[in-house]
Formats: sequence, structure tokens, C-alpha cells
Amino acid sequence: MKVLAIGAHPDDIEVGCAGTLMKYSKYGHEIFLLIMTEGHKGGDAKLRREEQYKAAEVLKPKEVMWAGYKDTELSPNMNELVHDIEIVLNKIKPDFIFANYGDDTHQDHRALCRAIVSATRYVRNVLFYETPTTHDFSPTIFVNIRETIEEKYSMLLAHQSQAMKTNIEGLSIVDIAKSTAIFRGIQGRVQYAEAFIPVRLFINI
Repeated sequence: MKVLAIGAHPDDIEVGCAGTLMKYSKYGHEIFLLIMTEGHKGGDAKLRREEQYKAAEVLKPKEVMWAGYKDTELSPNMNELVHDIEIVLNKIKPDFIFANYGDDTHQDHRALCRAIVSATRYVRNVLFYETPTTHDFSPTIFVNIRETIEEKYSMLLAHQSQAMKTNIEGLSIVDIAKSTAIFRGIQGRVQYAEAFIPVRLFINI
């Protein structure tokens, strides 16, 4: 299968679904990443791009793509955003898509989610992941990531410039990821899990 993960910024994908993507990769499926911005409002754009590629060395996706939008400026470009996502979908024809959930304090996450709903209207499996700025996330899909949790940590640590930018004193991005994985694991009755809210999910595809 072809699996496409979409993130508004570098490190969104790693936070939200890296463990799940790593499982797909280990099972031999093709992974594609699409990052909408270089996240320059959160750090140096060139450095953040380099960190994204370093994280990709762990996951080994088939392709890392950049949409070229400006950080914090996705909202005014909704029609263009939908169009550009559709171009990628027509090129890859993914079987699964993972992307930012829309109930979120970051405007780029909200905008991307709205665009995804429109752009993926003919895609069978579309699931939204959470980040630390997500609100009111009530997942119904859980993936056991016990076997890939260490790779998830490695991918997050590749985003070194963001590691301590959590706005929570003494907690790194890995600390938050581990806490989330444990919490979602408890909900799913496993040790570590990633959780998702589906737009659509076909059990037998």
C-alpha cells in the first residue's frame, strides 16, 4: 500500500503518527511525507528542513515533499491549498492518509485539516492525528506502537531545534510524546499507542 502523511510543519508528522508509519514501513508499504511549510516562525527554516530529512533517515520514506507555504499563513490560501494537495494525491494515489486534526490552537493545523477534508473526498482511508496543541481529541482508532516507540523517539530527537520548545518547563518533545503514547495506550489497553480520528476507514480494502 501507499501511505501519505501530511504535516503543517516539520515534526508534526513525527509527533502524531511516526510509530504507525514505522510499522507500515516495516511491513513493506511505501511511505510518503508532505510538509506544507518549513516552520520558519518556530526556528530557522533551513535548519528545520535539514532536521526533517534527518528524521526521514530513520523512517526511510519513498519521498519527502514540500508544499512551499509560509508558516502561519495557510488559512488565506484555502482554494490553493486544496488544489496543491489534490495534485499530490493524483500523483501518489495513496491508500491511507494521515494529517493534522483541526480542533487545534494553531491556525495552520486548522486550515490544513479543512483542506484535507475537501481534497481527500475520494480517498478511502483518511485519519487525523493529534499534536500537543490539539483540543477535544476523542479518538476511536488506536495503533499499538510498542515495537516502534524507540524509532519514534529517534525521529523526534532529529528535530533538535524543537526538542525543548514545549512551553512546559523541564519537559522535552520526547517526554510529551511518551506521555501521550502511554495515555493512548491505556485507552487502547496496550503499553504504547497512537490514536486517530477517522474521516473514513475501510476495514477490508
